[in-house]
Amino acid sequence: MLTINVAVLLAVIIVVRLRRRTHARSRNDEKLTVLIVLVFGILVAPTAFGQGVLDVVGQLASGINGAGR
Repeated sequence: MLTINVAVLLAVIIVVRLRRRTHARSRNDEKLTVLIVLVFGILVAPTAFGQGVLDVVGQLASGINGAGR
């Protein structure tokens, strides 16, 4: 039986939707894309990959904050 990870499927959908030309998108299409990206973020956040991304972004933010002082 073939199983597809939902996060991977959403990532593919996001890439396909973002490849479309900007002027071909309606306002509702943009809202749907944002909703899909948010769901993708919620699915990826508790994984090891999501935690790694969080650590990297946190280090970047603290580095920028430290540079501004």
